[in-house]
Amino acid sequence: MKKILISVFLTAFLSISLTTISQAQQAGEGVGIGFMVGEPTGLSLKSWTGGNNAFDVGLAWSLGRYDAVNIHADYLWHNYDLFSEIESGTLPFYYGIGGRLILADDDAVIGARIPIGLNYLFDNSPVGLFLEVAPIFNLAPETDFDVDGGLGVRFYL
Repeated sequence: MKKILISVFLTAFLSISLTTISQAQQAGEGVGIGFMVGEPTGLSLKSWTGGNNAFDVGLAWSLGRYDAVNIHADYLWHNYDLFSEIESGTLPFYYGIGGRLILADDDAVIGARIPIGLNYLFDNSPVGLFLEVAPIFNLAPETDFDVDGGLGVRFYL
């Protein structure tokens, strides 16, 4: 069952990314595909909905206490005013809400995420960097707290 879920998610992830490849866009627009390193480590996809909002999805491997596949999805709000004195590019602070699913061998872990981070967007470039921390309230199979965090890069298509 776990392999089927991973295959379906990965297929959807790749399909979305391939259908958006028409030309490179400036960071902060369209869909960004990249890589994140930390807890978890893996693929990252960000789709801007317009204005200051975006969806963020990750398919990664949890290297921490779970040693399992980690899938998360968040809705994000970006504040461009907090660090408005950046000379080149933009550095929005972002926050959001989402969910996480860990597919471990013995059980699945389901939790609610509250990601916060910084997203550096280069001027006239399709590249963006991000740093994120996400406190998590695990709901099942037990209730407890956890934290994800990482550093990543995305290329906007």
